[in-house]
Amino acid sequence: MTPRHLLMVAALAIAAGLVVFGDNTPESDVAEPVERARAPVAAPRAAERAPAAAPAGGAILRLVPRAELIGATGEGAFQGSGGVFAGQDLNPPPAAAEAPSGPPPAPPAPTAPPMPFTVLGKGVADGAWEVYLARPDRTYIARVGTVIDGMYRVDAIAPPTLTLTYLPLKQVQQLNIGVMD
Repeated sequence: MTPRHLLMVAALAIAAGLVVFGDNTPESDVAEPVERARAPVAAPRAAERAPAAAPAGGAILRLVPRAELIGATGEGAFQGSGGVFAGQDLNPPPAAAEAPSGPPPAPPAPTAPPMPFTVLGKGVADGAWEVYLARPDRTYIARVGTVIDGMYRVDAIAPPTLTLTYLPLKQVQQLNIGVMD
């Protein structure tokens, strides 16, 4: 053991001895208040005077019921607009609904769904462009004039775009196929 360890063991033994053999008897003497001499105090100014309702001599005032101090108590105090935890609506007031002045607006025109194809690549075969398209279940080779699944017709292939017509609505769509290689 190092001298440091010996010193700590000795301090522990002294502390244990004080706990076991120390004086543990309670104090039987009661401490009495001491009367202190008061220094002369100048008369308080009007702003520092005690309120008129305060009794002289340090007497204790009567208790005031809670209902007089803070209002209603119980479950009703927490609900409604006058409750302790009344909520606030910070949202702007809703806009006044205007009466329709004419016929209701026409529904929007139907549009073609988003293009379901993924471009795999493109190439030139027999002097004409062809684009390789994929859906999750099939792969297509698109040439000008090809109809795909009876829904899309290939109108033009001019890199960087492929022009298709969605046949049910006769709407033209374009697909980016990349620039010429």
